[in-house]
Amino acid sequence: MAIFSIEIADNDVSRVIESLCVNYGWQETISDPNDPMHNIANPETKDVFANRMVRQFLREHVVKYETDKAIKAIQESLNINPDIRDPQL
Repeated sequence: MAIFSIEIADNDVSRVIESLCVNYGWQETISDPNDPMHNIANPETKDVFANRMVRQFLREHVVKYETDKAIKAIQESLNINPDIRDPQL
């Protein structure tokens, strides 16, 4: 499997991770799956969450691009513009 990497300046790493966490809704506490009435500390760290959101972002864009491309190819292969005329003209 190929590796796609980016480089972030050391002094910007925390800003990037924090912005991903805020924008994608990471929470410090989450509902306990065993007892939804109680909260527990989020077992997913901010770093892991940010990484997952970047992967999700990339995956969603690939899916959208390939779906749009397939729809366009299907539309172009169909006769979707029927010849409809006014016989009085």
